[in-house]
Amino acid sequence: MRVSYKKLWKLIIDKDMTKAQLREATGVAPSTFSKMNKNEYVSLEVIVRLCSVLNCDIGDIVEIER
Repeated sequence: MRVSYKKLWKLIIDKDMTKAQLREATGVAPSTFSKMNKNEYVSLEVIVRLCSVLNCDIGDIVEIER
């Protein structure tokens, strides 16, 4: 199974944020954002930080592709 972060990228556009602004707000490393751009796995801690800053649930930013 693969993961997709398309929902995350759409959500930050809807919130008028850039990836750089989100990176700063969460303290997530640029290399982690590179992994997410490639739809690679990242830690649950990163996902939780993103959800906290964006005030959303995990399903709002990550999707499992089958």
